[in-house]
Amino acid sequence: MRSRFTAPSARLALAAVAAVAVTATATATATADSRSSAVRACVTKDLTYKVSSKTQAGGYFLVTAKAKSGVTCYLEGVFPSASFGSAADTEVSPAEHAVSERVTLSGSTAAYAGINPKTTNDEHGKQFDFLHLAVAGDESNAVTLTLPETATVDRPVATNWHADPADAVPFSG
Repeated sequence: MRSRFTAPSARLALAAVAAVAVTATATATATADSRSSAVRACVTKDLTYKVSSKTQAGGYFLVTAKAKSGVTCYLEGVFPSASFGSAADTEVSPAEHAVSERVTLSGSTAAYAGINPKTTNDEHGKQFDFLHLAVAGDESNAVTLTLPETATVDRPVATNWHADPADAVPFSG
């Protein structure tokens, strides 16, 4: 009789141990799968950049960023770290007050940021032919981009990174 009572308890114990083992294996597999397919944040060297001149909103520079071949990464919806020179007054400030949606880059997908070099309505400013640009948080690896035209710089602002270039117009007001 005793063995009759022991057998169901032993079976329940084995079933419980097996359930824990299956759950642990499934969790480990799911975690490994999510790590392997997770997209990482972009750093400056992951991307190629193009700067073009636009006339909308009084004129600005549109920066287009694309992932290099074989790279998949994302840009947070914050403004790029950029300056026209080494002086603090040539660093861009945010043109937007909220974080935008994250932009995932791979293949031909691009992210866009608009940079208005002059937000003042006077004749003051310094002239520059280059823009120093980095992904926010990766400033030590900034790239220097040649501007399509000389820029007069006074209180520059930049939009966040956007998936649509129409959202990257830095309206000042």
